[in-house]
Amino acid sequence: MTVEAPVWTGHVRGSADYRRLLGALFCAGVATFAQLYSPQALLPLIARDLNTGAAASALLVSTSTIGLALGVIGWSTLADRIGRVRAMSYSVCVATGLGLLVPFAPTFQLLLSGRFLEGLALGGVPAIAVAYLTEEIEEGHAARAAGTYVAGTTIGGLLGRLVAAPVAEFTDWRWGMFAVGLLCSAATLGFMRLAPEPRGFVPADDAAEGSLWQRLSANLRNPAQLVLYLQGFLLMGGFVAMYNFLGFRLSAAPFGLPQTVVSLVFVAYLAGTWASAWAGAAASRYGRRPVLLGGVAVMIVGVAITLSDNLIAILAGLLIATAGFFAAHAIASGWTGRMAVVGKAQASSLYNLAYYAGSSVIGWFGGMAFDAAGWPAVATTILILEVIAGLVAATMLRD
Repeated sequence: MTVEAPVWTGHVRGSADYRRLLGALFCAGVATFAQLYSPQALLPLIARDLNTGAAASALLVSTSTIGLALGVIGWSTLADRIGRVRAMSYSVCVATGLGLLVPFAPTFQLLLSGRFLEGLALGGVPAIAVAYLTEEIEEGHAARAAGTYVAGTTIGGLLGRLVAAPVAEFTDWRWGMFAVGLLCSAATLGFMRLAPEPRGFVPADDAAEGSLWQRLSANLRNPAQLVLYLQGFLLMGGFVAMYNFLGFRLSAAPFGLPQTVVSLVFVAYLAGTWASAWAGAAASRYGRRPVLLGGVAVMIVGVAITLSDNLIAILAGLLIATAGFFAAHAIASGWTGRMAVVGKAQASSLYNLAYYAGSSVIGWFGGMAFDAAGWPAVATTILILEVIAGLVAATMLRD
Protein backbone atom coordinates (compact mmCIF):
# COMPACT_ATOMS: atom_id res chain seq x y z
CA MET A 1 0.00 0.00 0.00
CA THR A 2 1.33 3.40 -0.98
CA VAL A 3 1.41 5.99 1.78
CA GLU A 4 0.88 9.51 0.48
CA ALA A 5 3.28 12.17 1.69
CA PRO A 6 1.61 14.68 4.02
CA VAL A 7 0.54 17.94 2.41
CA TRP A 8 2.86 20.79 3.35
CA THR A 9 0.89 23.44 5.25
CA GLY A 10 3.75 25.72 6.29
CA HIS A 11 5.95 26.42 9.30
CA VAL A 12 3.98 27.03 12.47
CA ARG A 13 4.49 30.30 14.30
CA GLY A 14 7.06 29.82 17.06
CA SER A 15 8.84 26.89 15.46
CA ALA A 16 12.60 26.99 14.90
CA ASP A 17 12.27 27.15 11.12
CA TYR A 18 9.62 29.88 11.39
CA ARG A 19 12.08 31.99 13.39
CA ARG A 20 14.94 31.17 11.02
CA LEU A 21 12.87 32.17 8.00
CA LEU A 22 11.91 35.53 9.50
CA GLY A 23 15.50 36.05 10.61
CA ALA A 24 16.73 35.33 7.09
CA LEU A 25 14.21 37.74 5.57
CA PHE A 26 15.23 40.35 8.14
CA CYS A 27 18.84 40.03 6.94
CA ALA A 28 17.73 40.18 3.30
CA GLY A 29 15.75 43.32 4.11
CA VAL A 30 18.82 44.95 5.66
CA ALA A 31 21.01 43.96 2.70
CA THR A 32 18.45 45.39 0.27
CA PHE A 33 17.01 48.49 1.85
CA ALA A 34 20.11 49.79 3.61
CA GLN A 35 21.94 50.28 0.31
CA LEU A 36 18.87 51.19 -1.72
CA TYR A 37 18.11 54.27 0.39
CA SER A 38 21.47 55.13 1.96
CA PRO A 39 21.92 58.19 -0.34
CA GLN A 40 18.67 59.64 1.02
CA ALA A 41 20.40 60.76 4.22
CA LEU A 42 23.19 62.33 2.16
CA LEU A 43 21.23 64.26 -0.49
CA PRO A 44 22.06 67.78 0.80
CA LEU A 45 25.78 66.83 0.99
CA ILE A 46 25.68 65.30 -2.50
CA ALA A 47 23.86 68.32 -3.92
CA ARG A 48 26.53 70.68 -2.53
CA ASP A 49 29.47 68.51 -3.58
CA LEU A 50 28.22 67.87 -7.12
CA ASN A 51 26.61 71.31 -7.48
CA THR A 52 23.16 69.93 -8.30
CA GLY A 53 19.67 70.88 -7.15
CA ALA A 54 17.41 68.82 -4.93
CA ALA A 55 15.71 67.06 -7.85
CA ALA A 56 18.99 66.08 -9.56
CA SER A 57 20.58 64.71 -6.39
CA ALA A 58 17.42 62.70 -5.70
CA LEU A 59 18.11 60.80 -8.93
CA LEU A 60 20.61 58.73 -6.91
CA VAL A 61 17.59 57.24 -5.18
CA SER A 62 15.24 57.28 -8.17
CA THR A 63 17.59 55.53 -10.62
CA SER A 64 18.11 52.62 -8.22
CA THR A 65 14.39 52.27 -7.59
CA ILE A 66 13.73 52.41 -11.34
CA GLY A 67 16.21 49.56 -11.75
CA LEU A 68 14.52 47.63 -8.96
CA ALA A 69 11.08 48.19 -10.48
CA LEU A 70 12.26 46.93 -13.87
CA GLY A 71 13.99 43.94 -12.30
CA VAL A 72 11.21 42.46 -10.20
CA ILE A 73 9.40 40.62 -13.02
CA GLY A 74 12.62 38.98 -14.22
CA TRP A 75 13.62 37.97 -10.70
CA SER A 76 10.19 36.48 -9.98
CA THR A 77 10.42 34.45 -13.19
CA LEU A 78 13.89 33.18 -12.29
CA ALA A 79 12.65 32.28 -8.80
CA ASP A 80 9.84 30.22 -10.33
CA ARG A 81 12.49 28.13 -12.09
CA ILE A 82 15.40 27.79 -9.65
CA GLY A 83 13.74 28.37 -6.30
CA ARG A 84 13.15 31.32 -3.99
CA VAL A 85 16.23 31.03 -1.79
CA ARG A 86 18.72 30.56 -4.65
CA ALA A 87 17.33 33.52 -6.57
CA MET A 88 17.36 35.78 -3.50
CA SER A 89 20.93 34.72 -2.73
CA TYR A 90 22.07 35.68 -6.24
CA SER A 91 20.25 38.99 -5.90
CA VAL A 92 21.80 40.14 -2.63
CA CYS A 93 25.31 38.91 -3.53
CA VAL A 94 25.45 40.78 -6.84
CA ALA A 95 23.86 43.91 -5.38
CA THR A 96 26.23 44.00 -2.41
CA GLY A 97 29.25 43.67 -4.69
CA LEU A 98 28.02 46.63 -6.74
CA GLY A 99 27.27 48.57 -3.57
CA LEU A 100 30.94 48.44 -2.59
CA LEU A 101 32.08 49.75 -6.00
CA VAL A 102 29.45 52.24 -7.15
CA PRO A 103 30.13 55.04 -4.60
CA PHE A 104 33.57 55.64 -6.18
CA ALA A 105 32.29 56.16 -9.74
CA PRO A 106 34.28 59.13 -11.12
CA THR A 107 31.39 60.95 -12.85
CA PHE A 108 27.77 61.69 -11.97
CA GLN A 109 26.60 59.81 -15.07
CA LEU A 110 28.54 56.67 -14.10
CA LEU A 111 27.26 57.01 -10.55
CA LEU A 112 23.67 57.04 -11.80
CA SER A 113 24.34 54.08 -14.12
CA GLY A 114 25.87 52.10 -11.28
CA ARG A 115 22.95 52.89 -9.01
CA PHE A 116 20.56 51.69 -11.73
CA LEU A 117 22.40 48.35 -11.98
CA GLU A 118 22.46 48.08 -8.20
CA GLY A 119 18.69 48.53 -8.11
CA LEU A 120 18.24 45.98 -10.90
CA ALA A 121 20.14 43.43 -8.81
CA LEU A 122 18.30 44.33 -5.61
CA GLY A 123 14.94 43.57 -7.24
CA GLY A 124 15.25 39.91 -6.29
CA VAL A 125 14.41 40.39 -2.62
CA PRO A 126 11.14 42.36 -2.79
CA ALA A 127 10.11 40.38 -5.88
CA ILE A 128 10.42 37.03 -4.12
CA ALA A 129 10.25 37.53 -0.35
CA VAL A 130 6.47 37.63 0.05
CA ALA A 131 5.96 34.66 -2.28
CA TYR A 132 8.61 32.70 -0.33
CA LEU A 133 6.96 33.64 2.94
CA THR A 134 3.45 32.81 1.69
CA GLU A 135 4.54 29.35 0.56
CA GLU A 136 6.49 28.52 3.73
CA ILE A 137 4.34 29.92 6.58
CA GLU A 138 1.10 28.38 7.82
CA GLU A 139 -1.79 30.31 6.27
CA GLY A 140 -3.27 31.53 9.53
CA HIS A 141 0.00 33.28 10.41
CA ALA A 142 0.91 34.60 6.95
CA ALA A 143 -0.43 38.15 7.47
CA ARG A 144 1.41 38.44 10.80
CA ALA A 145 4.62 37.08 9.24
CA ALA A 146 4.34 39.49 6.29
CA GLY A 147 4.00 42.36 8.76
CA THR A 148 7.10 41.15 10.59
CA TYR A 149 9.03 40.98 7.30
CA VAL A 150 8.05 44.54 6.38
CA ALA A 151 9.07 45.63 9.89
CA GLY A 152 12.49 44.13 9.17
CA THR A 153 12.81 46.13 5.97
CA THR A 154 12.26 49.32 7.97
CA ILE A 155 15.22 48.42 10.18
CA GLY A 156 17.32 47.95 7.03
CA GLY A 157 16.31 51.34 5.68
CA LEU A 158 17.00 52.97 9.03
CA LEU A 159 20.42 51.37 9.46
CA GLY A 160 21.52 52.45 5.98
CA ARG A 161 20.71 56.06 6.69
CA LEU A 162 22.10 56.12 10.23
CA VAL A 163 25.38 54.53 9.17
CA ALA A 164 25.86 56.64 6.03
CA ALA A 165 25.33 60.10 7.50
CA PRO A 166 27.83 60.11 10.42
CA VAL A 167 30.55 58.49 8.28
CA ALA A 168 29.92 61.05 5.54
CA GLU A 169 30.02 63.91 8.03
CA PHE A 170 33.58 63.01 9.07
CA THR A 171 34.85 61.83 5.65
CA ASP A 172 32.62 62.37 2.62
CA TRP A 173 29.38 60.98 1.20
CA ARG A 174 31.18 58.34 -0.92
CA TRP A 175 32.72 56.70 2.14
CA GLY A 176 29.36 56.92 3.86
CA MET A 177 27.78 54.82 1.10
CA PHE A 178 30.74 52.41 1.15
CA ALA A 179 30.28 51.85 4.89
CA VAL A 180 26.69 50.84 4.19
CA GLY A 181 28.00 48.37 1.59
CA LEU A 182 30.07 46.69 4.31
CA LEU A 183 26.99 46.43 6.53
CA CYS A 184 25.05 44.85 3.66
CA SER A 185 27.83 42.30 3.10
CA ALA A 186 27.39 41.06 6.67
CA ALA A 187 23.60 40.95 6.26
CA THR A 188 23.97 38.95 3.03
CA LEU A 189 25.98 36.30 4.85
CA GLY A 190 23.31 36.21 7.55
CA PHE A 191 20.57 35.54 5.00
CA MET A 192 22.48 32.73 3.32
CA ARG A 193 23.19 31.00 6.64
CA LEU A 194 19.68 31.32 8.09
CA ALA A 195 17.26 30.74 5.20
CA PRO A 196 15.54 27.32 5.51
CA GLU A 197 15.31 25.25 2.35
CA PRO A 198 11.92 25.82 0.68
CA ARG A 199 9.38 23.07 1.27
CA GLY A 200 6.32 24.69 -0.26
CA PHE A 201 7.99 25.72 -3.52
CA VAL A 202 6.91 23.95 -6.70
CA PRO A 203 8.77 24.88 -9.92
CA ALA A 204 6.58 26.78 -12.37
CA ASP A 205 4.45 24.57 -14.58
CA ASP A 206 3.37 26.52 -17.64
CA ALA A 207 0.79 23.85 -18.42
CA ALA A 208 -0.85 24.36 -15.01
CA GLU A 209 -0.50 28.12 -14.46
CA GLY A 210 0.17 29.31 -17.99
CA SER A 211 3.04 31.25 -19.48
CA LEU A 212 4.62 34.25 -17.79
CA TRP A 213 2.39 36.58 -19.77
CA GLN A 214 -0.72 34.62 -18.80
CA ARG A 215 0.24 34.78 -15.12
CA LEU A 216 0.90 38.51 -15.35
CA SER A 217 -2.28 39.24 -17.29
CA ALA A 218 -4.40 37.17 -14.88
CA ASN A 219 -3.36 39.53 -12.08
CA LEU A 220 -3.63 42.66 -14.23
CA ARG A 221 -7.23 41.74 -15.11
CA ASN A 222 -8.17 41.62 -11.44
CA PRO A 223 -9.61 45.04 -10.45
CA ALA A 224 -8.83 44.53 -6.76
CA GLN A 225 -5.20 43.74 -7.57
CA LEU A 226 -4.98 46.92 -9.64
CA VAL A 227 -6.23 48.91 -6.65
CA LEU A 228 -3.51 47.38 -4.48
CA TYR A 229 -0.90 48.24 -7.11
CA LEU A 230 -2.19 51.81 -7.13
CA GLN A 231 -1.84 51.91 -3.34
CA GLY A 232 1.79 50.93 -3.68
CA PHE A 233 2.45 53.57 -6.35
CA LEU A 234 0.79 56.48 -4.53
CA LEU A 235 1.73 55.64 -0.94
CA MET A 236 5.36 54.81 -1.62
CA GLY A 237 5.78 57.78 -3.94
CA GLY A 238 4.51 60.17 -1.29
CA PHE A 239 6.55 58.50 1.44
CA VAL A 240 9.84 58.71 -0.46
CA ALA A 241 9.19 62.33 -1.45
CA MET A 242 8.63 63.15 2.23
CA TYR A 243 11.95 61.65 3.33
CA ASN A 244 13.89 62.87 0.28
CA PHE A 245 13.18 66.54 0.83
CA LEU A 246 12.39 67.05 4.49
CA GLY A 247 16.15 66.93 5.09
CA PHE A 248 16.64 69.92 2.78
CA ARG A 249 14.05 71.84 4.79
CA LEU A 250 15.62 70.99 8.16
CA SER A 251 19.18 71.79 7.06
CA ALA A 252 18.14 75.23 5.74
CA ALA A 253 16.95 78.32 7.64
CA PRO A 254 15.26 78.73 10.06
CA PHE A 255 16.30 75.32 11.45
CA GLY A 256 19.88 75.06 10.10
CA LEU A 257 20.48 71.58 11.52
CA PRO A 258 23.81 69.81 10.74
CA GLN A 259 23.58 66.75 8.50
CA THR A 260 24.30 64.21 11.25
CA VAL A 261 21.43 65.64 13.30
CA VAL A 262 19.16 65.72 10.25
CA SER A 263 19.90 62.04 9.65
CA LEU A 264 18.43 61.26 13.07
CA VAL A 265 14.96 62.02 11.69
CA PHE A 266 15.20 58.58 10.09
CA VAL A 267 14.83 57.13 13.58
CA ALA A 268 11.16 57.79 12.81
CA TYR A 269 11.42 54.57 10.80
CA LEU A 270 11.06 52.75 14.12
CA ALA A 271 7.44 53.88 14.08
CA GLY A 272 7.16 51.95 10.82
CA THR A 273 8.80 48.90 12.38
CA TRP A 274 6.16 48.84 15.10
CA ALA A 275 3.29 49.70 12.75
CA SER A 276 4.16 46.97 10.24
CA ALA A 277 4.16 44.25 12.87
CA TRP A 278 1.01 45.67 14.47
CA ALA A 279 -0.81 45.88 11.12
CA GLY A 280 -0.16 42.22 10.36
CA ALA A 281 -1.59 41.16 13.72
CA ALA A 282 -4.52 43.59 13.45
CA ALA A 283 -5.42 42.33 9.97
CA SER A 284 -5.72 38.80 11.33
CA ARG A 285 -8.22 40.11 13.86
CA TYR A 286 -10.12 42.92 12.11
CA GLY A 287 -9.57 42.27 8.40
CA ARG A 288 -7.18 43.78 5.90
CA ARG A 289 -9.38 46.56 4.49
CA PRO A 290 -10.00 48.48 7.76
CA VAL A 291 -6.32 48.35 8.67
CA LEU A 292 -5.25 49.52 5.19
CA LEU A 293 -7.69 52.45 5.24
CA GLY A 294 -6.67 53.34 8.77
CA GLY A 295 -3.01 53.41 7.74
CA VAL A 296 -3.74 55.75 4.82
CA ALA A 297 -5.73 58.09 7.08
CA VAL A 298 -2.95 58.19 9.68
CA MET A 299 -0.39 58.99 6.97
CA ILE A 300 -2.54 61.90 5.74
CA VAL A 301 -2.76 63.34 9.25
CA GLY A 302 1.00 63.04 9.76
CA VAL A 303 1.92 64.75 6.49
CA ALA A 304 -0.48 67.62 7.27
CA ILE A 305 1.24 68.16 10.64
CA THR A 306 4.66 68.56 8.92
CA LEU A 307 3.40 71.83 7.43
CA SER A 308 3.93 73.38 10.87
CA ASP A 309 6.92 75.67 11.46
CA ASN A 310 7.53 74.09 14.87
CA LEU A 311 10.38 71.55 14.82
CA ILE A 312 8.78 69.28 17.45
CA ALA A 313 5.50 69.25 15.51
CA ILE A 314 7.32 68.43 12.27
CA LEU A 315 9.06 65.45 13.88
CA ALA A 316 5.80 64.27 15.43
CA GLY A 317 4.12 64.51 12.03
CA LEU A 318 6.94 62.50 10.50
CA LEU A 319 6.50 59.75 13.11
CA ILE A 320 2.75 59.61 12.53
CA ALA A 321 3.06 59.58 8.73
CA THR A 322 5.71 56.86 8.86
CA ALA A 323 3.56 54.63 11.05
CA GLY A 324 0.57 55.12 8.76
CA PHE A 325 2.55 54.37 5.61
CA PHE A 326 4.09 51.15 6.87
CA ALA A 327 0.80 49.88 8.28
CA ALA A 328 -0.85 50.38 4.89
CA HIS A 329 2.10 48.96 2.96
CA ALA A 330 2.34 45.85 5.15
CA ILE A 331 -1.29 45.06 4.38
CA ALA A 332 -1.24 45.88 0.66
CA SER A 333 1.98 43.98 -0.08
CA GLY A 334 0.86 40.83 1.73
CA TRP A 335 -2.66 41.03 0.28
CA THR A 336 -1.46 40.84 -3.33
CA GLY A 337 0.12 37.42 -2.94
CA ARG A 338 -2.81 36.09 -0.92
CA MET A 339 -5.35 37.37 -3.46
CA ALA A 340 -3.61 35.83 -6.49
CA VAL A 341 -5.20 32.65 -7.85
CA VAL A 342 -2.27 31.99 -10.18
CA GLY A 343 1.17 33.58 -10.41
CA LYS A 344 1.66 34.53 -6.77
CA ALA A 345 5.25 35.61 -7.42
CA GLN A 346 4.11 37.70 -10.40
CA ALA A 347 1.34 39.28 -8.30
CA SER A 348 3.89 40.38 -5.72
CA SER A 349 6.27 41.53 -8.45
CA LEU A 350 3.61 43.70 -10.06
CA TYR A 351 2.94 45.31 -6.69
CA ASN A 352 6.64 45.98 -6.29
CA LEU A 353 6.85 47.32 -9.85
CA ALA A 354 4.13 49.86 -9.03
CA TYR A 355 5.59 50.54 -5.57
CA TYR A 356 9.08 51.38 -6.81
CA ALA A 357 7.79 53.17 -9.89
CA GLY A 358 6.01 55.48 -7.44
CA SER A 359 9.25 55.88 -5.49
CA SER A 360 11.11 56.83 -8.67
CA VAL A 361 8.57 59.11 -10.31
CA ILE A 362 7.00 60.88 -7.34
CA GLY A 363 10.28 60.85 -5.41
CA TRP A 364 11.84 62.81 -8.26
CA PHE A 365 8.80 65.03 -8.92
CA GLY A 366 8.80 66.05 -5.26
CA GLY A 367 12.20 67.64 -5.91
CA MET A 368 10.75 69.70 -8.72
CA ALA A 369 8.02 70.87 -6.35
CA PHE A 370 10.58 71.64 -3.63
CA ASP A 371 12.87 73.59 -5.97
CA ALA A 372 9.85 75.58 -7.17
CA ALA A 373 7.97 76.32 -3.95
CA GLY A 374 9.60 74.62 -0.96
CA TRP A 375 8.18 72.14 1.52
CA PRO A 376 4.50 73.29 1.35
CA ALA A 377 4.42 72.26 -2.33
CA VAL A 378 5.87 68.83 -1.50
CA ALA A 379 3.46 68.22 1.38
CA THR A 380 0.45 69.32 -0.67
CA THR A 381 1.44 66.96 -3.49
CA ILE A 382 1.71 64.07 -1.03
CA LEU A 383 -1.63 64.86 0.58
CA ILE A 384 -3.44 64.86 -2.77
CA LEU A 385 -1.94 61.50 -3.70
CA GLU A 386 -2.83 59.86 -0.37
CA VAL A 387 -6.42 61.13 -0.46
CA ILE A 388 -6.80 59.57 -3.92
CA ALA A 389 -5.32 56.29 -2.61
CA GLY A 390 -7.74 56.20 0.31
CA LEU A 391 -10.82 56.98 -1.76
CA VAL A 392 -10.02 54.32 -4.35
CA ALA A 393 -9.30 51.68 -1.68
CA ALA A 394 -12.50 52.51 0.22
CA THR A 395 -14.55 52.21 -2.95
CA MET A 396 -13.00 49.16 -4.63
CA LEU A 397 -11.58 46.82 -1.97
CA ARG A 398 -13.46 44.23 0.07
CA ASP A 399 -12.02 41.73 2.58
